[in-house]
Amino acid sequence: MIVNTERTFAAGTNAPWLIGNARLTDLSGQLLGAHVAHAGLIMFWAGTTTVIETLRYTPGVPLYEQGMILLPHLATLGWGVGAGGEIVDTYPYFVIGMLHLVASAVLGAGGLFHVFRSPPILYTAGGQAAKFHYEWNDSKQLGLILGHHLIILGLGAFLLVLKAMYFGGIYDAALGNVRIVNSPTLDPQVIFGYLVGIKNGSRTLLGMASVDNLEDIIGGHIWIGCILIAGGVWHILVKPFAAVRKIMPIESGDEILSYSLLGLALMAFISTVFVGYNTIAFPIEFYDSDRLGLANSQFFLGVLAFLGFIWHRTRATQN
Repeated sequence: MIVNTERTFAAGTNAPWLIGNARLTDLSGQLLGAHVAHAGLIMFWAGTTTVIETLRYTPGVPLYEQGMILLPHLATLGWGVGAGGEIVDTYPYFVIGMLHLVASAVLGAGGLFHVFRSPPILYTAGGQAAKFHYEWNDSKQLGLILGHHLIILGLGAFLLVLKAMYFGGIYDAALGNVRIVNSPTLDPQVIFGYLVGIKNGSRTLLGMASVDNLEDIIGGHIWIGCILIAGGVWHILVKPFAAVRKIMPIESGDEILSYSLLGLALMAFISTVFVGYNTIAFPIEFYDSDRLGLANSQFFLGVLAFLGFIWHRTRATQN
């Protein structure tokens, strides 16, 4: 296959490797392998970082003073935490890190399999694998793949719900201890009010980041989990409407990637506000009260993703 590097970073250079996964644009099997391998790298980073932070953890010193990156998130989920946010058991952190390392090995093996043993194009594999072959102008097939992604994200949201309600609970900064969330908020007026900046009948510029109790947080995850799963089923069964395809054309990999990066940028900007102002989702005990650096990091990643959206959207319109 001849790969055109004219509109890539490799244009006019002797380094075609700069085109990255663009060389796999029309090879659905190998592109899947690259994605699985990337997931393995992410898992490997999470596992190694968690294990390293666990091994160098110093009892009695706040996590933020030790420069921890991942342990604060695990502590917020209620793992190994006692009254006042004190870390009383680091063994769960070690186990979680090792599970991520095992998962990274499995994903890495899957990536290698799809690169070296699986057919480069899924359609030629036959069977169930052929169902996930795609063409960039086949909106029905791309909708099916998107639907499966959404369902997995919805199940991920419910994992937090299960942890909060049935498996040990999560840390409540207002209480200063881990607790079970027995009665999550399901009132749509309350949950969706956050989206338009309404909390307790009053306007707030913080929007979703103004949430100040675990009931609303877990209730919001129940809602978003249901919406994601329902949306996934919808996209699997229903071809995108023509009017939607006019607003968001689906004709190339660059267009798909640009939409993904735009969504990633939106999530980064939302998390920036949460990190900066919300002490329920990001308790002071684990993240400190001065979190400007952490918020700036989230904002920078959001800007980077947004620039990626512009870059790939521009490429898509030029092709």
